[in-house]
Amino acid sequence: MENITELKEFLSVPKYISIISHRNPDGDAIGSSLGLYHFLNKFGHTVRVMFPSEYPAGFEWMEDAKKILIYDIEQDDVKDTLERSDIVFCLDFNSLDRIDKSGEIINSLTVPKVLIDHHLDPEPFAEYQLSDITASSTCELVYRFICDFGEKEKLDETIASCIYTGIVTDTGSFRFSTSPRLFRVVADLVELGVDDYTIQIKIFNTLNEKQLRLLGHCLARRMEILPEFQAGIIVLNKKDYENYDIKRGDTEGIVNYLLMLKDVKVAAFITEQPTIVKISLRSKGDFSVQEIASKYFNGGGHKNASGGYSFKSLGWMIHRFKEVLPKYKEQLLQS
Repeated sequence: MENITELKEFLSVPKYISIISHRNPDGDAIGSSLGLYHFLNKFGHTVRVMFPSEYPAGFEWMEDAKKILIYDIEQDDVKDTLERSDIVFCLDFNSLDRIDKSGEIINSLTVPKVLIDHHLDPEPFAEYQLSDITASSTCELVYRFICDFGEKEKLDETIASCIYTGIVTDTGSFRFSTSPRLFRVVADLVELGVDDYTIQIKIFNTLNEKQLRLLGHCLARRMEILPEFQAGIIVLNKKDYENYDIKRGDTEGIVNYLLMLKDVKVAAFITEQPTIVKISLRSKGDFSVQEIASKYFNGGGHKNASGGYSFKSLGWMIHRFKEVLPKYKEQLLQS
C-alpha cells in the first residue's frame, strides 16, 4: 500500500471503523475480516464487522464471529453502523456491487475507504488500496497490511488463526495459489501458536448427516462427465433444495469432488435458487475459468476458482455452459 503512512496517521487516534466483505462469505472473507478486526481493536478503535448475508455455521468457532452483523437480518443496524463510520475497510471483493445494498450506502459516504483484495480489476472506489492478484488470499494481504503498518509485533494467536483460516480455505489446503512467500507467512502463523491441524478439522471435518447424504446424492444422481472436454457438471434444482432442506453452506466444496477425477480439468456446479441460477467453476493446472465466468456468466474470480449467475432458467445455464466448452476444447486438451 503506497500511502500506508498517511493511513497510519489517520488511525493514530481512536476511530469508529466498519469492516465489510462480500455476499455468501467464505473462509477468506470471514478470516480476513475477523483478523483485521482483532488487530484494529488493539489500538482502541471501535470496530464492527458486517456481511450482506449469513456465513456458514462451520465458522462459528472463530472468536467474535457471532458479533458479525448480517445485512439480510439486521438492515437498520448495518446502515446505522456504516453511516457512523470514520473509515470503511472493504475486504475480499473488487466492486461495490458484490455487497449489494451495502455498496450503495458505502458509495454515498464521504469517509475514507480501504480496499484489501486479491481479485482482478478492482474498481477505483477506495482512497487506500492493497490489491495483488498474485496473493493466495485476502488473508495473506491482511498479514502483509499488518507488517506494512509496522505493527507485526501485534500479531497474536487469535489474529494468526483467523488469517490461517482464510489461507487454508482459499488455497484448498495448499493445493493451489501457493508461493514461497505464502509458506513463509504460514510458518510465521504457526510460530505464533496456530494449531493448524485442529483448524483444518473444524473447517473440513464437521459435516452433519444431511450434508453427507446431499454429497452422495450429488455424486450418484446429479453428476455428468463430458470426457471430450475433460469436464464435469453437478446440478441441483429447486426440488433438491426442498428435499434436502439445503441451507447456506451445505453445498460448500461439492464442486471440488469433480476435480478428484483424473481426467477432469474443469468442473461446474450449477444450482437453481429461488430467483437466480448460480454457477461455480473450478479448474486444474493452467486452465483458467476466470474468463469463462466473466465473459459468459456475469461473474469473475480467480484463475482456478470463479463463479457467475443468470436470471434465466436452470436449463439455459446448463446448455450455455455446454455451449461454451467447445470454444476452449483445444486449450483444455493442452493444459
